[in-house]
Amino acid sequence: MKEPGLDGRHRDRDGEISRKHGNTLVGTLRKIYGKSFAAGYPDATQLSEVLAQLNETSLSQLRRDHDTGHLGHKIDHALK
Repeated sequence: MKEPGLDGRHRDRDGEISRKHGNTLVGTLRKIYGKSFAAGYPDATQLSEVLAQLNETSLSQLRRDHDTGHLGHKIDHALK
């Protein structure tokens, strides 16, 4: 059974995103989601370092794209 985190997030979902895309840089994700993604963190920070602290807007964007299978494609496109 999935256990919710302290703020209602399911650890399994965040963990899966981190395992698959944890080494993606915040700067790359800002190319996809805009300058406000992971506000307050440098572009060179890895997603795995900030995932647990993301605000709900940034996290929901990631989850939506991850759940639909689009996150990997969007990251690949942003790196080109």
